[in-house]
Amino acid sequence: MNVYFQELAEGKIDFAGQQLADQISRVVLIAATIISFIVGFALQSLRATFGIFGASTLLLAFVVIPPWPMFNRNPVKWLSNVDHGKVE
Repeated sequence: MNVYFQELAEGKIDFAGQQLADQISRVVLIAATIISFIVGFALQSLRATFGIFGASTLLLAFVVIPPWPMFNRNPVKWLSNVDHGKVE
């Protein structure tokens, strides 16, 4: 359990994970904007509009900000260090 929290605290995600987080953010923000506008317009309530949009933004932040394991499925494999000898 301690190893899991240590990996979560390090915040490592790969490039494919960054792209996935970006896609999720775009889709959810666009959908939340449309839904909150429609509901707010139907109810004639700015409180409903901003409430729905704010709640969806907080939920989105909970999903994409932490480095969940789904964002690190394709870790970068670095090349090993090559020793060329001493350079004088």
